[in-house]
Amino acid sequence: MTPNSESKELVITREIHAPRELVFQVWTEAEHLKHWWGPKGFEISVKHLDFREGGFFHYSMQAPGGSRMWGKFVYQEIKAPEKIVWINCFSDEAGNIVRPPFSDLIPLEIRNKVTMSDNNGTTQITLYSRPINATEEERNFFEGMFDSMKQGFGGTFDQLEQYLSEEKN
Repeated sequence: MTPNSESKELVITREIHAPRELVFQVWTEAEHLKHWWGPKGFEISVKHLDFREGGFFHYSMQAPGGSRMWGKFVYQEIKAPEKIVWINCFSDEAGNIVRPPFSDLIPLEIRNKVTMSDNNGTTQITLYSRPINATEEERNFFEGMFDSMKQGFGGTFDQLEQYLSEEKN
């Protein structure tokens, strides 16, 4: 699986006020991920986490109104504490890839890469996101969502920053 060369890539960079080793750790353990991953206001429940190349993270996201969606990461590359590459998708409770309930145009699989670089005690994280095996229509839809995704990931990274500030204390 390789990213479509025609796809534009979403790139988001954020400075996190925590040491790189701690930032990396909270991406790798279920006990941490459930506190900060996902959209603001959603409750994350971890069904399975096997953090290794070829392993996967399977979780549910429950909205404040009670609706539930499932997601899955399949880890492609891990280089502690610098980089994590995974394929992200919506799934059903059994872990099968499915379309999200809110759009038939979101690509089934998104390749994400997060890099973490040390910056004198803080960590710069950069997220790169691009559809793979997507139709032209799906790629165009994905690119049209960049502003919305930047807001969504901004909220997720706000939660990460908040969680890390609590973990350090």
